[in-house]
Amino acid sequence: MGTRPAVVADFPSDEVGYLSGFRNTFSSEAIPGALPQGQNSPLLCPYGLYAEQISGTSFTSPRELNQRTWFYRIKPSVTHEPFKARVPAHSKLLSEFNQSNSSATPTQLRWKPVEIPDSPTDFIDGLFTVCGAGSSSLRHGFAIHMYTANKSMEGCAFCNADGDFLVVPQKGRLWITTECGRLQVSPGEIVVLPQGFRFAVDLPDGPSRGYVAEIFGTHFQLPDLGPIGANGLAAPRHFLAPRAWFEEGNHPGYNIIQKFGGELFTAKQDFSPFNVVAWHGNYVPYKYDLNKFCPYNTVLFDHSDPSINTVLTAPTEKHGVALLDFVIFPPRWLVAEHTFRPPYYHRNCMSEYMGLIHGGYEAKADGFLPGGASLHISMTPHGPDTKTYEATIAQGNEAGPHKLTDTMAFMFESCLIPRVCPWALDSPAIDPDYYKCWIGLRSHFSAKDRNDGICGKAE
Repeated sequence: MGTRPAVVADFPSDEVGYLSGFRNTFSSEAIPGALPQGQNSPLLCPYGLYAEQISGTSFTSPRELNQRTWFYRIKPSVTHEPFKARVPAHSKLLSEFNQSNSSATPTQLRWKPVEIPDSPTDFIDGLFTVCGAGSSSLRHGFAIHMYTANKSMEGCAFCNADGDFLVVPQKGRLWITTECGRLQVSPGEIVVLPQGFRFAVDLPDGPSRGYVAEIFGTHFQLPDLGPIGANGLAAPRHFLAPRAWFEEGNHPGYNIIQKFGGELFTAKQDFSPFNVVAWHGNYVPYKYDLNKFCPYNTVLFDHSDPSINTVLTAPTEKHGVALLDFVIFPPRWLVAEHTFRPPYYHRNCMSEYMGLIHGGYEAKADGFLPGGASLHISMTPHGPDTKTYEATIAQGNEAGPHKLTDTMAFMFESCLIPRVCPWALDSPAIDPDYYKCWIGLRSHFSAKDRNDGICGKAE
């Protein structure tokens, strides 16, 4: 099997190495003059390159929604042997959810951090599905995965034909090589790898762990700001796309591993897929630093809905309803008066999967750890644990402003009801005592000041 060259030390480390903007139309060339001028597909491309387009939307999508990029590459991606089912199969990776492979449960679920394996495991083999809904084949739905890995991908690239990946590293940096160029992604940052792009993940820090949301049939976009106005939340200029960078030369036995319908297939070729010398378009991988998010919050009383902290959304055709929202809970000031400041107890028509990148989460004093996760499915009640509730009300109404620090939690929220994979329910990381964090909640009801006739007393 051929191998990719050793990971170079000059991965982009700041904005100088990237292109700035969300869904901009970019142009980038690793060799001056490699981009054709005046047209997309000339008879003869500069330097003898091949022109190839990747489309993220249908050709006839409205202009404001249309996404596509033109590559100018040393050899086209079609130059490979036939795909074959990967052996061994990856049985813990799903893109179709039904009664035969997953379970419905209204119970609140929580997982402790998943242990990183001792045996050599790359990003692909370390990826496993926790829950999901819908179908990649029907182009509607989502899947939530986690990954645990301890080695870089060698001699292969991964391509997800099912949907877009939104990757949230929790431990260890990721050096990601894509057809558009290279991205360095650290914990506290996220990366979106759109459907169809080929990429490879290297681990410069060794063991790595994180979360992945996958959406079928649509793409992420910035949420509308509404009454907030023109500024705030995630700024478009803070989203960074890679600059053109390429590999050349022969790589016999190079493997393309393609996820299709949740199954993995492999095809061999004799060159690196990262042979794109120049490109232009608006369908690109990108990353974002969560620490640059500008949060909004109440400044007098009561509690804002968590949707006020939406970084990216994948909307449905129903206005205001998301297939998947990516929401964060960053450091911020809490100043509301006469208000229970942690998130309130609630039941939600949406389903919520939460993860913790670092620090603690304001509504869970114990048990919710960095690298862990929780799942509260549609209309299942949840909220602060007993210790958090008691500590909060003990402060009384005299509690002054308080700044939350050293924290970064997030939520994947969906209008669909996910089914949970059996290995997630049987995982040694699952917390069977999660329900006990609320069992200690006691009644604080006092009727000593009520008047007769109140509370619906009949005469």
